[in-house]
Amino acid sequence: MSRSTYFVQECPTCGRSLHVRVEYLGRNVVCRHCHAMFEACDPSSAAYPPSQSGLALLRRAEELLETVERSRLI
Repeated sequence: MSRSTYFVQECPTCGRSLHVRVEYLGRNVVCRHCHAMFEACDPSSAAYPPSQSGLALLRRAEELLETVERSRLI
């Protein structure tokens, strides 16, 4: 019986630590907790840039935070 090798990666959406099989590096995987899809990358390698979908998600989060802040001032 063969054993798989895993590395730990945080889900870019919910931040939970996931054990990802090494053979999935460079592939899209799904978080078991929030069901977000992201590319499996070894975080110990050189700094990897966020994907375009990750950047769009960050921009949307910033917009929502600004909306909440504006509503508090009213």
